[in-house]
Order: sequence, then C-alpha cells, then structure tokens
Amino acid sequence: MSNFRPKYVTFDCHGTLINFQMADAAKDHFGHLLNDLQMAEFIQNFQAYRLDEVLRDWKPYAEVVHNALERTCKRNNVPFKPEQAEEIYYRIPTWGPHPDVPEGLAKLAKDIPLVILTNSMVAQIPSNVAKLGAPFHVVLTAEEAGAYKPHLQAFEYMFDILGCGPEDITHVSSSFRHDLMSAYDIGIKSKVWVNRGHEPANPFYQYTEIPDLTHIPGVFGL
Repeated sequence: MSNFRPKYVTFDCHGTLINFQMADAAKDHFGHLLNDLQMAEFIQNFQAYRLDEVLRDWKPYAEVVHNALERTCKRNNVPFKPEQAEEIYYRIPTWGPHPDVPEGLAKLAKDIPLVILTNSMVAQIPSNVAKLGAPFHVVLTAEEAGAYKPHLQAFEYMFDILGCGPEDITHVSSSFRHDLMSAYDIGIKSKVWVNRGHEPANPFYQYTEIPDLTHIPGVFGL
C-alpha cells in the first residue's frame, strides 16, 4: 500500500484514536453489584446494545447510551437509573488519546490531510479532537450525517463533503463492525485496521494491519 497516496486519510475516532473507556465507566457504576464474570458479561452486553442502538434511525448519542444501558441493566437484572447513563455520556469529552496516537498523527499530517468520521455529537467531539495533537482537515459527525456508522449513509456524507470517492481515501479504524465492513461494502479499497484487541482479525475485508498509530506513516512509505 506504500505506493498509494490517498487524497485523505480518514479515521474513526472513539476506540481508534481516543481511548474509549465505556467499560471502566460501567464498572464504576455497577462493579459493586456484580462479580468479575458477571461484570464481563455486562460490559459485553453494553457494547452489543450500543451497536444495536446505532443501527436504528439516528438519535442523539445521549439516547444511544441511555437506551443501551437500560437494556443492559434489564438483561443483567440490576437496577437502572437515568442519571447513570447521563453521567457516562458526559464523561466522553474528557477522554484522551491512546498513547501512540499523537506521534503517528502528527507525522502523517505533514504529508496527507487527515479527516475524522465519528459516531459523535457536534458539541462533544471538539474536546476529544483537541487532545489528539494533530491538525485535521475536517471533523465529520454522525449528527451531521444523520446516520451512525456502520450505516453507509455516514460514509456517503463524508464523500459528499470531501468531494471525492471511495477510491481517493484510506480509512483507518480499530473496528470491523463499525467501520471496516462498511468501508469494504462501499468500495474503499485502501483500509487500515489498528489492532487494539477489540475484535479478531478478519482478512476477508482486505486491509493493512498495524498494531498502533506510530505505524500509520509507514503504511504510505513515510
């Protein structure tokens, strides 16, 4: 892939760039009610229900968190309080990058414009982006697109804003289910999987694998 120089390198944000600490937030609220095995199941359920919520019609992300947490509590037979979901939602802008992110992004940004396509809200994402330590050409949100990833509408919105097509970009994510499967389906040939241990490898989706963002410049021979 080092011979390909895209017009833009586009990134998922939460999980890929930002250390998305939903599991820790859930433990803070429910760890005293559940043993380790039960807590692991709770976290897995919470992740699954968040994905299920974004697969529906767009709604504010606060509602995604609220609904997913309420459904998770019901499934795991623990009491749900709306203020718990609200507290977790308002943690998100306080989270910063994985340690490897600023160096890799700063180096890449010297040669190729960077773009974020995030399942976030317009009001929340600037705080996260400010912690990344690199300039971005544009930051695009699910709120603006009217759809969360993995909906293809989110990617179509990005192409419209950038004035380019799938052949012009490299898309980078740590998630197949939210990003790379849809990127494959919409025709993005140049994809990078950041293996943060979130999901198992799936070579069918034709990507370059890197262990962290310090390796992203090397994907393009930089």
